[in-house]
Amino acid sequence: MIKNYLKIAFRNLWKSKGFSAINIIGLAIGLATCLLIMLFVLDELSYDRYNKKADRIYRVDGDIKFGGNHFILAVAPDPMGPTLKKDFPQVEQFVRFRNNGGFLVKKGDENVQENNVVFADSTLFDVFTLPLLDGNASTALLQPNSVVITETTARKYFNTTNAAGKTFIIDNRHNYTVTGVIKDIPSQSHFNFDFFVSMATLAESRKNNWVSTNFNTYVVLKEGADPKKMEAQFDALVEKYIGPQIMSVMSINFEEFRKSGSYEKHTLTPLTSIHLHSNKVGELGANSSIQYVYIFSAIAIFILLIACVNFMNLSTARSANRAREVGVRKVLGSLKSNLVKQFLTESILISGIALVLALALVYAMLPYFNQLAAKSIKLNVLASPWLLPSLLLLVLITGLLAGSYPRFIFPLSNPYRSSKENWPRVLKQAGYAVDWWYSSFLSLLYLLYPL
Repeated sequence: MIKNYLKIAFRNLWKSKGFSAINIIGLAIGLATCLLIMLFVLDELSYDRYNKKADRIYRVDGDIKFGGNHFILAVAPDPMGPTLKKDFPQVEQFVRFRNNGGFLVKKGDENVQENNVVFADSTLFDVFTLPLLDGNASTALLQPNSVVITETTARKYFNTTNAAGKTFIIDNRHNYTVTGVIKDIPSQSHFNFDFFVSMATLAESRKNNWVSTNFNTYVVLKEGADPKKMEAQFDALVEKYIGPQIMSVMSINFEEFRKSGSYEKHTLTPLTSIHLHSNKVGELGANSSIQYVYIFSAIAIFILLIACVNFMNLSTARSANRAREVGVRKVLGSLKSNLVKQFLTESILISGIALVLALALVYAMLPYFNQLAAKSIKLNVLASPWLLPSLLLLVLITGLLAGSYPRFIFPLSNPYRSSKENWPRVLKQAGYAVDWWYSSFLSLLYLLYPL
């Protein structure tokens, strides 16, 4: 039966080449646009998920109010990481970053300004998944003036990724030893540095200063640990460690500090929510917003619906020619369900052909889209096991939506009347369908952008 449906569907498409071409091209453009937006949304949602421990990594953020000033920070005091590891059994490991600007790197006879530089603890590789191409992860950042670089940086300065043991001349006076080369950090990361300098090089990291917040601090919680329960204990931690330093600096005790309306709080932000939900002082890079994901997702759905409505309108306009065919089939004993299956088969077939054309358009437009959106999105159907089933599901949904018009035609196709007699009624019912889609579209638009 399916073979017969497909045979008739191909025959009808070939018979009406112009109509088929318009339908396929219209759907292909709609699907290509929808796919591009979907790839953008998926890219935004995938940030930092390349880390094996991503679901257990949290950043320690600060919320400080003092002297009429209110700061919402992505940084914490320098002792925060070591103290959490010492006092909280649910903390498996920590790492701190200190973004302290760039430096000059000697390359031949010239100095190259490098700005993607950060100080990092030796525990960096215990927290984040940064595969080493050369060097030892357990010792790479232990010694002062040691540095880990990315593979692109290694090739830039040494023309090889086997750069461990080589040295840099920094700011024309310091020698830094390369102790590790890592793979380039994925673009879906909320930080992207070329140089990771040993935290042991930075004296500020050992000051034990609780009233200065300059370090991006991350912790890995043990399996099953509850971050909310851990956050509930932060007030006691603040009073225990920050209170005495407030007393020494301001000559008031912690209770008086609170009564003045000032406070200091700390929270845990999940690693995977930083890119879309965090816009605080001291971020390691520019983040996006979840609002863009919602807006672009809605646009993709609307474009797909418009493409389906366009398909329905074109099919309805052609329905007068198909009414006679439907009438003959009914006379010959064809059931309405079989007619519906036939028309839906044609619709899904058109969607499938349109998807192939849409994929070709996406491949052609993706470099320009990446340049426009400042992304490095790739479309690899074979490398992403979820992508092919998703595309097939998209074809099925599009075909069912776009092919829903037969329900307005079949009840009207009386085999004892000519197609001309049926046409006014077909047009009227088609008008109802279009009005319904249009009203639904305006309702959704009003919900997103109320007047």
